Amino acid sequence: MIVGLTGRNASGKGTVAAWLESQGFGYTSLSDAIRIYLTENGKETSRDNLIAAGTALRQEGGPGVLAERTLPRIAPGVDFVVDSIRNPAEVAVLRRRPDFLLLEVAADEAMRYQRLALRSRAGDAQSFEEFRRQEAAELASGDPSAQQLLATAALADVVVQNDGDLQALHGALTLLLPMLRKRVAR
Repeated sequence: MIVGLTGRNASGKGTVAAWLESQGFGYTSLSDAIRIYLTENGKETSRDNLIAAGTALRQEGGPGVLAERTLPRIAPGVDFVVDSIRNPAEVAVLRRRPDFLLLEVAADEAMRYQRLALRSRAGDAQSFEEFRRQEAAELASGDPSAQQLLATAALADVVVQNDGDLQALHGALTLLLPMLRKRVAR
């Protein structure tokens, strides 16, 4: 089974991915292809550079290029989580596998900003206004190569609401995983 993750910034995608890894899933991120590209070109892997390079790679290779680069590395019959799905074309590529499901991790804006402030990652917004500005740029675009978080989320097979604490999220995932496995087995 391949569980793809999408969601807005600081919604808890990484936490969901880590939990799935603890359940025996392999891990990859579509952003890894961008990080490799940036490193090869001597650029810092800041949030702004990741977004710009992701858009450039999609313009050069098509909107699904990051998934195209990732899918061959996932062996059939192996459980995997694929993080950082931000474009509907990436979902279309991953759906070539009949064992793929897209999971949206959703959380309230204020909760996401609080989490972002606590994690203090390089490139994260330094104010609530900057956080909202960054997010607005990621939600939708007329450029099919840009991030399209709203359109991608609309393709989700399942939504996990992550407004509580870690224990609540783990409890929800524990209940959800057997249901996901049944859906794939159909």
